[in-house]
Amino acid sequence: MRPIRSSLVLAAFLITGTVSAAHAFELKSADISNNGKLKAAQVYKGFGCEGGNQSPQLEWSGAPKGTKSFAVTVYDPDAPTGSGWWHWVVYDIPASVTRLDGGVGTTGKLPDDVKQGRNDFGALGFGCACPPPGSKPHRYIVTVHALKVEKLDVPADASPALIGYMLNANRLGTAKITGLYSR
Repeated sequence: MRPIRSSLVLAAFLITGTVSAAHAFELKSADISNNGKLKAAQVYKGFGCEGGNQSPQLEWSGAPKGTKSFAVTVYDPDAPTGSGWWHWVVYDIPASVTRLDGGVGTTGKLPDDVKQGRNDFGALGFGCACPPPGSKPHRYIVTVHALKVEKLDVPADASPALIGYMLNANRLGTAKITGLYSR
């Protein structure tokens, strides 16, 4: 009897593991392929760059149980600043929203009550890729954060670092894709 019981437990574990994997928290984009080169639309217009300066289309699924809101960040850890570069911080996205259309970070046409933080260009909204000329490809890490709170308790002019602190304190899970760009 013991080998049969062990086999049943193993089979149940394998089935449960397969079902869980099918519902993993994941992020997709029509504009960014994971570890692929960013399109011209996602390149900054300014600082010597000539791009479309459009935030990417994003869609996510499989959020962890208990998710009450989402946030999206775009971060370049390769920027020559000593602390990386925040390109986009969007938060207080209702749990019912699982998609952001392309361009919403620059047009400001986000769903109601969704907020954008300052980027490291010094503006609210999305600021596209613009690494220094001749640098190796920079990584632009797009992360959707599933949060256990409906709203982040941050001031309207909060820095990306403060928002990041609150994201870490309230995070249930993340899904990521990374775009690459150099010039």
